[in-house]
Amino acid sequence: MTLAERQMQFLFALRSKGVTDARVLTAMEKTDRAMFVKGHFSERAYDDMPLPIGAGQTISQPSVVGLMTQALQVQPRNKVLEIGTGSGYQAVILSHLARRVYTVDRYKSLVTEARAIFDQLDITNLTSLTADGSFGLPDQAPFDRILVTAAAEDPPGPLLAQLKVGGIMVLPVGQSDSVQTLIRVRRLENGFDYEELRPVRFVPLLEGLGKD
Repeated sequence: MTLAERQMQFLFALRSKGVTDARVLTAMEKTDRAMFVKGHFSERAYDDMPLPIGAGQTISQPSVVGLMTQALQVQPRNKVLEIGTGSGYQAVILSHLARRVYTVDRYKSLVTEARAIFDQLDITNLTSLTADGSFGLPDQAPFDRILVTAAAEDPPGPLLAQLKVGGIMVLPVGQSDSVQTLIRVRRLENGFDYEELRPVRFVPLLEGLGKD
């Protein structure tokens, strides 16, 4: 199968799983997942499955990335915070949709590898940092959108506090050893609105910096 055919199949698989937003599909078409998958897993880059990356983490399956991005409803003027850089794949997709993206990860080695890809792609609206994501990024707050790619038992208070009124946060919640639920949180003038979207499974959101 040619690369073009594999990419066509890839987009068809996304649509069949419910990723229908045209801007999200275009951003995912522009972002070659093969760049973010190393070694003998690279031949599975266009399969709709999670794959291992460094530091015991995974790159999420593309349909889940697409559905989370779609749920976030990113607008062209938005400032977005991503918690859990991982391979950098999700951050690059967000960079095609938002004005500015900040992404943090607790593993310095992952941030270094992802940053090398961002530089290679010449992405100028994306800032990557090694930090404890459970505290967000107070220096750059507030954010229009926050995306969390690791599961917490509840939406972390610091992240809720860093969301603008009218802003949206999408994250998995639940016990780390069982199926979690993807939720969308909207910040209202007088509190928060929570909406359950679908069952998912993610690595747990851990405090502190990771040992590489």
